[in-house]
Amino acid sequence: MLFSSPSPLAERMRPSTLDDLIGQEHLVGANGIIRKAVQSGNIPSMILWGPPGVGKTTIANIIAHEVKRPFHTLSAVSAGVKDVREIIEKAKFSSRAILFIDEIHRFNKSQQDALLGAVEKGTITLIGATTENPSFEVNSALLSRCQVYTLKPLGEEGLLKLIDQALQRDDQLKNRKIIIKEYQALLNISGGDARKLLNLIELISESIAGDIEVTDELVINTAQKHIAIYDKSGEQHYDIISAFIKSLRGSDPNAAVYYLARMIEGGEDVKFIARRMVILASEDIGNANPTALVIATTTFQAVDVIGYPEAQLILSQCAIYLASSPKSNSATVAIGSAMKAVNETGDLPVPLSIRNAPTKMMKDMGYGKDYQYAHSYENNFADMEFMPDKIKGTKFYEPGKNAREEELRSYLKKLWKEKYGY
Repeated sequence: MLFSSPSPLAERMRPSTLDDLIGQEHLVGANGIIRKAVQSGNIPSMILWGPPGVGKTTIANIIAHEVKRPFHTLSAVSAGVKDVREIIEKAKFSSRAILFIDEIHRFNKSQQDALLGAVEKGTITLIGATTENPSFEVNSALLSRCQVYTLKPLGEEGLLKLIDQALQRDDQLKNRKIIIKEYQALLNISGGDARKLLNLIELISESIAGDIEVTDELVINTAQKHIAIYDKSGEQHYDIISAFIKSLRGSDPNAAVYYLARMIEGGEDVKFIARRMVILASEDIGNANPTALVIATTTFQAVDVIGYPEAQLILSQCAIYLASSPKSNSATVAIGSAMKAVNETGDLPVPLSIRNAPTKMMKDMGYGKDYQYAHSYENNFADMEFMPDKIKGTKFYEPGKNAREEELRSYLKKLWKEKYGY
């Protein structure tokens, strides 16, 4: 190792003002709600929800610095109710203290309940950071007392700007000749995570003496030589769950069970794994096998009750079933296309023929006129247009993608037999 820095590059590059923060323009830009709150000094309790390395902790620190309030931090991984109560007691003797709780989704119900009174009375202003959907992981009473702000992964432009800043401003890097010849691997591996990007740049700089010409091959080789052990609070958490989901989607039960075992051995939250399988059952299997959603949902309920170690059996059974199931994303495509149409066309008028007509005036206006009651027709099918006139005939759903379930099953069985011998 060439350098012995007092802190990692990601920490050295941490912004100290909202103007220095890269990304999250919708929250901290000129018209961003967090910027306006800071400018007014009226900071609400909030939950910052987003993937790792997008600025949740940084924003909390900047808020506390800008409004000049007492600032306390806790990590939900190691803190308990006693720690929360001690800070609340201290806050009673200070002016509107801010309590930042990292990974607040790891607080259990009793720990979250300990915050309720202090948040409601304004004894503390709570800023919680979470990578998990707060509607699942933060209890409703606490959630109702907080604003939820969603942070986004950094885009390519932001990541490139961050690389440029690191090479030009960091004391350890600016005096070295580091030329980025190819950027794609840096962008792909970081996945919108600023911390991961800076860690990778630092890793490369510490691994090579003298001048460095950064290529995609160098980045990939360096990253592969330094794969971290599974850390449910770090980047491997996201890499492994990504590999698990892609294995299920790709109909490979062996890989799916392998990555499942990696997560179980790493102590991953059993509900986190099960919840991802529920999503996949609808997103990637859908009506090619509707039972998949039933099994995944039952799995979520079962593992929540059973817990480890027995829950691993239930998770394994479900993972194998989902991987072995026919796949269809037609429901996902359909709702995505429909949402796009709604956003583009706005609130189109519902055709008069299918409007409800509870009053005589509405009937006189044509509400319900010419409506064809499906059950009055052969095969319970009425050949009429239900779409608004502007988009009539639009097809969001393609049934041909999932209508041949048995054919898909036979095809997959053939593939598995050729690949695995059974």
